[in-house]
Amino acid sequence: MSNIPERTKCLIIGSGPAGYTAGIYAARADLKPILYQGLQPGGQLTITTEVENFPGYPDGITGPEMMEDLKKQCERFGTDVRWGIVTEVDFSERPYRVKADDGKEILAETVIISTGATAKWLGLESEKKFNGYGVSACATCDGFFYRGKEVAVVGGGDTAAEEATYLANLCSKVYLIHRRDELRASKAMQHRVFRTPNIEMVWNSVPREIVGGQTVDGVIIQDVNTGEERRLDVEGFFVAIGHKPNTELFKDVLDMDELGYLITKPDSTATNIPGVFAAGDVQDKTYRQAVTAAGTGCMAAIEAERFLGELI
Repeated sequence: MSNIPERTKCLIIGSGPAGYTAGIYAARADLKPILYQGLQPGGQLTITTEVENFPGYPDGITGPEMMEDLKKQCERFGTDVRWGIVTEVDFSERPYRVKADDGKEILAETVIISTGATAKWLGLESEKKFNGYGVSACATCDGFFYRGKEVAVVGGGDTAAEEATYLANLCSKVYLIHRRDELRASKAMQHRVFRTPNIEMVWNSVPREIVGGQTVDGVIIQDVNTGEERRLDVEGFFVAIGHKPNTELFKDVLDMDELGYLITKPDSTATNIPGVFAAGDVQDKTYRQAVTAAGTGCMAAIEAERFLGELI
């Protein structure tokens, strides 16, 4: 294999709505981008069943199908979409030097990072079994499917409180399961939870097993003090214990907050290193939606094009 590095005007690290949209815009700007899809090609939406809130799909679409559509559109304009992951980055000088697990080394004039974030899970086998069939990590994405039904949310921070109050507007009842006897959420979020009549707190409890046939119809919980187990009859189970941004590769290289999300400049996708941009959930801990990720992917590609234009 040749040791001569490849050169590109734009390298996109990661796929999903952000990465693929960045590829569409960068390719149309004649940047001839190279895109490495990462460990989970297509991102979190590839483990989502129905997507009904993305514009342009009036009848809904499955997550994998939508990601395949975006990938095809990305490739149609000339993005070089590749299997594999980026294993090493050197942003000390331009062109930026990047290595991938296929053995290739790339010199990139600009880099767009869209490595996303990964939902934290409880680690139950039944959680994996019913993922997409009653188990979810996103109330905003999937809450609509449980309108008028009883559901459970597990967690005790702001994420869990937000998910529970959002679901309470749709569902007949929401059980909020927490392993302690008080929430970790901010006082404002706690007040919202406690003021919502159809949220029932389940204190000092942990889920032991999610049960059902084809889909979820209950969860077995255990009291952490007594060891006593009981069943909650629910049709939806939402895990809300946070997300972990996929930013290990950029530690001590790019500015990030205390949770590991990349910090971008206001009204921009620019990071602290000129010519390096971040799009999607890797820099968004607020919205975490496919449509907002796609929007920042568009922004990143436009900013990369403008950055290169200003160098001429």
